[in-house]
Amino acid sequence: MVTVNPTLTKIVRKQRTLKEPTSFSGIGIHTGKVVNLRFCPAKEGSGIYFKRVDLQSQPIIPATLEYVQDTSRSTTLGIKDIRIHTVEHVLAAIKAYQIDNVCIEISSIEPPVGNGSSDVFVEMIERVGVREQEGTLPIVKIMQPVYWSEGDIHLVALPYDGYRISYTLSYPDSKFLRAQYHSLIINEENFKKEIAPCRTFSLYKELSVLMDRGLIKGGSLDNAVVIKEDVIISKGGLFFPDEMARHKILDVIGDMSLIGFDFHAHIIAVRSGHSSNFALAKKILNQITENKE
Repeated sequence: MVTVNPTLTKIVRKQRTLKEPTSFSGIGIHTGKVVNLRFCPAKEGSGIYFKRVDLQSQPIIPATLEYVQDTSRSTTLGIKDIRIHTVEHVLAAIKAYQIDNVCIEISSIEPPVGNGSSDVFVEMIERVGVREQEGTLPIVKIMQPVYWSEGDIHLVALPYDGYRISYTLSYPDSKFLRAQYHSLIINEENFKKEIAPCRTFSLYKELSVLMDRGLIKGGSLDNAVVIKEDVIISKGGLFFPDEMARHKILDVIGDMSLIGFDFHAHIIAVRSGHSSNFALAKKILNQITENKE
């Protein structure tokens, strides 16, 4: 059993779920096939979990660090050979709206991509609304810095009254990605207005590598921003001058949600991706919990 470390400061809030089911259908960015996604209310203490309804046994995969199988270009959850890829955009929206208990039914190996952001998942949540449940859960305050660093990639979680994420993006070879920075407190309003619309992005030279691997069959300018030298290729231009840094914050929110506990901290990330986010998340989990048989 996993419990909150009793030496840490914590407050308590009501658990939350959706008022009723809500669904969306769209293409998967890697398979290019139509995927049906459905959020279903779940009882107290259920947590957040995926259900592969396209498989006969309809296996359930909890959205926690224990079930992370790959973090190379996105975050993949799985049990043995049953996997769900690119879960971070869905989980970011669920986390931002403080939804604790929900079953995510999915008819393929990946969620629909929407426009490459979390917009569609925010729309799903707001379509039906969120309701409080009788049960409570703790919000744990980080009391000491937790950090992870490797080469020029750095992350640290600092004590903070609330949940803030600051991200520095730096690709020195690209004019548009050379230096971007964004910082904000994570809540429903900020997420919806400033983070959820921000789309996934890729350097033009990386696309051929992904296509050679049989990926991004559903990728297009409808769901991604492409950077080629000093040119931005996207539908409608950039939504924000620092849209790429904001999208990285979206990824951090989704990846950190896999910790499975609410926590207060200021996460500062420099050039991090899914693998390094996962590494920090494991260290945070170790600090805020204690394991008991």
